[in-house]
Amino acid sequence: MSIDNMQGNVAFPPNPHAAVSIRGLFKRFGNNIAVNGLSLDIPVGSFYGLVGPNGAGKTTTLNMVTGLLTPDAGLAMILGADVWRNVNAAKRIIGVMPQPDQIFDRLTGLQLLVYAGMLRGMKRTEATARARDLLAAFDLNAAAGTMVTDYSAGMTKKICLASAMIHSPRILVLDEPFESVDPVSSANLKDILIEYARTGGTVIISSHVMALVEKMCTHVAVVNNGQVCAAGTIDQVAQGEDLEDRFLQLVGGRHEAAHLSWLDGGKALA
Repeated sequence: MSIDNMQGNVAFPPNPHAAVSIRGLFKRFGNNIAVNGLSLDIPVGSFYGLVGPNGAGKTTTLNMVTGLLTPDAGLAMILGADVWRNVNAAKRIIGVMPQPDQIFDRLTGLQLLVYAGMLRGMKRTEATARARDLLAAFDLNAAAGTMVTDYSAGMTKKICLASAMIHSPRILVLDEPFESVDPVSSANLKDILIEYARTGGTVIISSHVMALVEKMCTHVAVVNNGQVCAAGTIDQVAQGEDLEDRFLQLVGGRHEAAHLSWLDGGKALA
């Protein structure tokens, strides 16, 4: 199905006032349906968590919304504009955090950020000034001249996030942004993202850490089998329960611990 014909599968109109409005998004890989008619609205200025078990369709959905993966059907809009009618225009107003294997790690931290800014059309002087601001904000000043390949996992995560923010996007899309980040750096990153959302920016994160989502996010969507099980504010989705317990109710899959006769803490050897 062509992109121009996708709107025929949209069950109800998208919300032009939302930061992101998705209707009937569908993606198949061979015999596997990764995203199955997913619809969702993400309000402007929200800190939105996308949660779900492995293989639920979170990353595939985000890749389609951000113009990195072509949908088979459905509609994705960013700030009222159809992503797939003008994908380059959509990409200019969003910041997507790259994965560590997607960056040029033979550049220094400063060079990588300046390069990311200039790719976005910024002049070198402006990109350099912003890069230095970000290095300071992310506690990477001492590593500004170090090649990224020599960074720790947590430092690499931070430089990836910084590269997504250098052009001051209106929407930030972050896939597991706090994985491998130490608690101090994680706290600093959270403060930066929360302040960004307070200024009117929209943050969308996918995460497996329910406690983090419950503490940071204003809204959450639970995704399973390529569809949204529940969406709304944290309180609306949790319904008075711990978010993790509510999540397990929605997606299922929890079972009693397996009782393995040989797994006895070494009692048999004693």
